[in-house]
Amino acid sequence: MLESAQAGLSWITILKKRENYRKAYDNFDPKKVACYGEAKKAKLLADAGIVRNRLKIEASITNAQKFLEIQKEFGSFSNYIWGFTNGKPVVGKWKNLQEIPPKTELSDKISIDLKKRGFKFLGGTIIYSHLQATGIINDHLMNCFRYKEIKRDYGKSG
Repeated sequence: MLESAQAGLSWITILKKRENYRKAYDNFDPKKVACYGEAKKAKLLADAGIVRNRLKIEASITNAQKFLEIQKEFGSFSNYIWGFTNGKPVVGKWKNLQEIPPKTELSDKISIDLKKRGFKFLGGTIIYSHLQATGIINDHLMNCFRYKEIKRDYGKSG
């Protein structure tokens, strides 16, 4: 939800509003968000603590509904998203920050699939950010201590 809210804005803008989003969106409970009606939309549009963009608010509700559909179809959203990598993390081999791409063929593929399923306000860059945040993609620089730790952990699980 936060990643889609960030579309066209800086991350810091959304990060500063994260707790406001958590309160406004019932602790990000997709079952609750999926049921929001007109009264809740109006309340969100009036909430100065979040980005008050009607299309993004409507997308957040639609995306929650579609998220639940994916959970039902695949057993979990995790099963769905990891299915694109056959359950194996993607490990970058970057030496400097300038090498890290804003999106990849993988993130574009997932974005296209999610859009076909009805998701809104997302694209390859937003999905790439999600893949990094969830550990599906390890984009730590090769000289970063976390790179080696995470790569070692991947070897244990995959």
